[in-house]
Amino acid sequence: MGLMRGRGFSYNPGTMSDKKIESVVIVGSGPAGWTAAIYAARANLRPLVIPGRAKGKDLLPGGQLMLTTEVENYPGFPKGVLGPEMMQLFFEQALRFGTRVVTDEGIKTGAELSTGLYTPFPDVAAVDLSGRPFKVKADSGFECQAQALIIATGAKANWLGLPNEMRLALAGGGVSACAVCDGALPMYRGQELGVVGGGDSAIEEATYLTKFASKVHLIHRRDQLRASKIMQERALKNPKIQPQWNKTVVDVLGEEKISGVRMRDTVSGKESELKLGGLFMAIGHTPITEFLNGQLELNEKGYIKLQDPFRSTTSVEGVFAAGDVADSVYRQAITASGMGCKAAIDAERWLAEQGVE
Repeated sequence: MGLMRGRGFSYNPGTMSDKKIESVVIVGSGPAGWTAAIYAARANLRPLVIPGRAKGKDLLPGGQLMLTTEVENYPGFPKGVLGPEMMQLFFEQALRFGTRVVTDEGIKTGAELSTGLYTPFPDVAAVDLSGRPFKVKADSGFECQAQALIIATGAKANWLGLPNEMRLALAGGGVSACAVCDGALPMYRGQELGVVGGGDSAIEEATYLTKFASKVHLIHRRDQLRASKIMQERALKNPKIQPQWNKTVVDVLGEEKISGVRMRDTVSGKESELKLGGLFMAIGHTPITEFLNGQLELNEKGYIKLQDPFRSTTSVEGVFAAGDVADSVYRQAITASGMGCKAAIDAERWLAEQGVE
């Protein structure tokens, strides 16, 4: 058979690793993806998950929680739990009920995945949503077809791209992209903290951190904020928030833990150092939707637009979205898990209506 082509997609059925048409394929492996897998597996849909791989500052398999040290706000963990540990538990629970996972070597089951979330997994490279069954292709060369598709690829935090920044973030060294997730941890309490950004998210993060910090330095590259007027007024009236106008962070200092930042004045070019006990990036998130190639409707911020805000339906029937790829507001593990639950239930009911078991 020759190549079959969809919008931005080509695949050769003769090279497919598994010619069977899957009932449901889940793309992504954060809280939304694994929760969807748990529900779909318990519904006997034998879901197939394409987890995604680590690429530079992109998400690790397991999502944003793989960059989080202590998680204290997820129900069921009264003493807290490390982010990677929690995602490993999600992963193991999904496997327990028969979820299958695509690795660089092909489809694997629980007994074959002893390396857990540190197994070499592929990224989704392209999808063809022009007709059912949907076609899915991974960057490892793996290809499959699916009656239903759940997209849970998440949104990656935007980082400055400094060498020591991600090293400290990965090591739990006081650099984070989520104040609501991490700000209440003991390591930040009573410290002078920094927030990089000037939009509404930065103001929200800075204001939240004033509950725990002795002072919050709001580091912005301009001499005025981009946030809404009411948000600006709230921040500038807060005695704990100290704006650092016309400043960009050019280096993050510290070995095991952040000790401060080196900043450059955008007007004079002069550099200075600021001692900090923690640094939070609030320069936006980028939803991981490039592989869709315009085949699903997105909202004005680039997130997948849900057709019904109470469900997980998208602009293509049979395609469902869950987690941060469709949520620009909350971006929490608990909300992503809830969306994963909804997506699996929606997919199960939709498949039943189509007569697919």
